[in-house]
Amino acid sequence: MDWQQTAALGIVGLTIASFIYARFKSKSRAFDFKRDTHCGCHHDSPPSQKSSIIFRARKDGNKQVVLKLK
Repeated sequence: MDWQQTAALGIVGLTIASFIYARFKSKSRAFDFKRDTHCGCHHDSPPSQKSSIIFRARKDGNKQVVLKLK
């Protein structure tokens, strides 16, 4: 086996090892929106005001954005 085959097999081995490590590593550091973005949103607090946004558009027609406050 020459050095090019050895280098190629080494790269393949490192790739396989990294995939196996990623598969079995601890999931404790999974993405959490509140922790990772520092949003400050509280899920337990009642919503103060509900609203919705409606987008209407047609290919050759008018474009419209409607904001409904409830």
